Amino acid sequence: MSVLAGCAMPPGPQDQAQGNALSTKDAHTAFATPQSYGSALAALPASGANNDKSLADAQPIDSDSPDVGSFHQTGRASWYGRAFHGRKTASGERFNMEALTAAHRTLPLGAYVRVSVPSTSKWVVVKINDRGPYARGRVIDLSYAAAKMLGLQHAGTAKVNIEGLSRQEAKAAQAEMLAANSNSGSDR
Repeated sequence: MSVLAGCAMPPGPQDQAQGNALSTKDAHTAFATPQSYGSALAALPASGANNDKSLADAQPIDSDSPDVGSFHQTGRASWYGRAFHGRKTASGERFNMEALTAAHRTLPLGAYVRVSVPSTSKWVVVKINDRGPYARGRVIDLSYAAAKMLGLQHAGTAKVNIEGLSRQEAKAAQAEMLAANSNSGSDR
């Protein structure tokens, strides 16, 4: 059984009303009780081909995006979704499980990286907008949309390569990703 741990604890009534970000201490207790495999998947949105709006929500890359072109890392990725949807991230943005974003422990907030699965040809460009993951052995937490594009929404975790992108590389990669997605959508 795989356990998925996100970057923050699911919202409580007080936190949700105040819109407060949660502490990392709370994240460790968020998943103290294991959920069954079926119950975790039942809470996720349907994966219909026509419902994928994640690329429509892709953020334009501007001159304020940090340049992390020399960064490379390999490790395990996990993902987080519905339980954290709408919560404030470390960057101050609201987490959107359908946007192409990720949490990383050390990369600058606002940086863009290409995350690829070595065993497949799948890759995605994500914006770092949160801190984490807090689960041992993980190097990046992807949004549900990014995990879905990589095909790891059911597996929960996968070995990935993370490649930092300069602003110019991020713009080109994002344009390539949007073009590839629109082409594959017309083939259905």
